[in-house]
Amino acid sequence: MSNDRNESSAPTPGFRFPHTYAILFAVVIIAAVLSYVVPAGEFERVEVGERTEVVPGSYTGVEQSPVTFFELFKAIPTGLIDGASIIFYIFLVGGAFGIVRATGAIEAAIQKVMVAVKGNERLMIPVIMFVFSVLGFSTGMSEEAIIFVPIGIVLATALGYDAMVGTAIVTLGAASGFIGGMLNPFTVGIAQEIAELTIFSGWQFRTVIYLVVLGAGILYVMHYAKKVKKDPEKSLVYEESKRGQVNFTEDVMNFEELKKRHVFILLTFTAGIIINVYGIFQHGWFLTELSANFFVIGLLAGLVSGMRINDIFDAFIDGMKLVVYGAIIVGFARAIVVVLESGVIIDTIIHGMSSILDFLPPSITALGMLVIQVIINFFIPSGSGQAMTTMPIMTPIADLQEIPRQVAVLAYQYGDAITNTIIPTSASLMGVLAVSGIPYLKWVKFVWKITALWLFIAALALVAATMIGIS
Repeated sequence: MSNDRNESSAPTPGFRFPHTYAILFAVVIIAAVLSYVVPAGEFERVEVGERTEVVPGSYTGVEQSPVTFFELFKAIPTGLIDGASIIFYIFLVGGAFGIVRATGAIEAAIQKVMVAVKGNERLMIPVIMFVFSVLGFSTGMSEEAIIFVPIGIVLATALGYDAMVGTAIVTLGAASGFIGGMLNPFTVGIAQEIAELTIFSGWQFRTVIYLVVLGAGILYVMHYAKKVKKDPEKSLVYEESKRGQVNFTEDVMNFEELKKRHVFILLTFTAGIIINVYGIFQHGWFLTELSANFFVIGLLAGLVSGMRINDIFDAFIDGMKLVVYGAIIVGFARAIVVVLESGVIIDTIIHGMSSILDFLPPSITALGMLVIQVIINFFIPSGSGQAMTTMPIMTPIADLQEIPRQVAVLAYQYGDAITNTIIPTSASLMGVLAVSGIPYLKWVKFVWKITALWLFIAALALVAATMIGIS
């Protein structure tokens, strides 16, 4: 689950992890300094179809062009302007989701499902995790999952499990879908736009990996749940449960009852997603068209719900407020590229990295990309910000190494999504743990094995995608 909405925080008392914006601005400064010491150079680029590709072997040195002190600060507004299409896409999609959330339809539907499987331990874990995974790959559910954690804990403890199971069915379910990312507008959509790929292309391959990831997550949670039910003292939160730190009562299940208008809203939302997919693959829709259609979805959802026009736009603004963190961070991340381009050193960096990778098989290069994204995700847990920071460099490297650009997007996608289940810089994770009352270290003890397994699955997926030449 990627933090595109709020400031992240570390759990260590007395220590505050540097703000993501501060980290990015520090990188902008470093990039400006490098423009004085790194030799300037450029690749030739050619238009191939509808995208621009680097010509291998065409790198040449050029006159040094160091970035001045004032140009360093100009890079921030320039980055915001250059990233405007993505920034306003995030705002409009966030606003539309804000209206849909304000109708209560999603909450009512989820509660309906969770109540329906209450008392049926065979269905509870797989069904609930699947439902949240769908929201993960279609809407990028992250912080929104927090409000459902208490309900998950109530259902799990009613069946003889523990709060860890209740938390996991919500968060790991959403994470499974986020990792799949087939229709995630905030991560895969943005990364593919930067890589000049058809948005949501490669969804078939992603779907296969999503099913494997989800299946592994379900089996992992069910294995732990079975162990806890057999012997409650084996629960990782046994002591917290005895002290009442992680217990919730039925009164947390107080969302509005699912009504006909909620069903119509959900059908409208689903139809809008289908229209988006049709428009992308049949009419070449891109960010502008997708933003417009999401806006239509939001308006229709509000009107069907019976909201007044002022309330609709209040919800729209509230939705945009939630994504300000991730939207504006795109501009700061783009500022890094602006400085590297102004100093004419971005191609030198690409040339240097590519030269090192020339001695490695393409599949190993793909795995290296995954490792880099995992490391960067600790410092930049914003999915959109990470895409803007890394994809302008990873895309030409993929071209030079004759690796499909889709593989570079996959490496970003998996590197961004998987470790959000365990890193302390993920605001959504820390919010979940605060609500559930589960200590961070105990969560790590529970989740590290599935996180490692997911990374292994992602590594295999990247090797496979490289070998088959996914497009």
